[in-house]
Amino acid sequence: MKKLAGVILACIFVLPSTVWAEEAKKEAIALESFQEKLGYSMGLDVGNYFKGIGEEISFEALLQGLEDAFQGNEPRLGADEIAAVQKQFGEEMQAKQEEQLAAIKEENIKEGTEFLEEHKEKEGVVTTESGLQYKVLEEGDGPKPKATDQVKVDYVGTLIDGTEFDSSVKRGEPAVFGADQVIAGWSEALQLMNVGSKYRLVIPPELAYGERGAPPVIEPNSVLIFEVELLEIVE
Repeated sequence: MKKLAGVILACIFVLPSTVWAEEAKKEAIALESFQEKLGYSMGLDVGNYFKGIGEEISFEALLQGLEDAFQGNEPRLGADEIAAVQKQFGEEMQAKQEEQLAAIKEENIKEGTEFLEEHKEKEGVVTTESGLQYKVLEEGDGPKPKATDQVKVDYVGTLIDGTEFDSSVKRGEPAVFGADQVIAGWSEALQLMNVGSKYRLVIPPELAYGERGAPPVIEPNSVLIFEVELLEIVE
């Protein structure tokens, strides 16, 4: 558990007092000096980290460990016991995270499947053999790119709940990339589009980022929605 040990070590060096637990009971410090502001800001980071662990950790014991380390007191646990406790904690946290991830995957599959089933029945929506769904918003009259072509596009990407996760439009600069260097749903759609076209794509997870997702924005098994305008084929 080197990461946990590192966080605890960071706590030790930012404590503003050698009797931190007692000082915490007194009136809050003014936070005027650089050292005080630094200690407080790093303390917030560390506190938020341990708060995320929740009831798995005893706050009082945490403070005692910090004070003993900062004061140079003899540790109350031996090195072997510390290593065993931290190893067990790591295993428990990993199991909990895997359980939470499995629940997220299952929920996203359920919601995504329902969304795809409803969306494919909407007017103008075409579903390809792969499962890609698209609707032509504007039809261009230029050539269609091949998989080996470089293309310039403007796009906005959202999740099915409307959360926007990427936008070349917002950045104010179109994206340029190979038609075969993107997720499968994009690659297929680009080769259907004439230059000058604008499509609305609804991409199932198996044609997007699948079970891995693209953390921290795109969860596993997410259906993605894009509005894509094909501006040109870049020579």
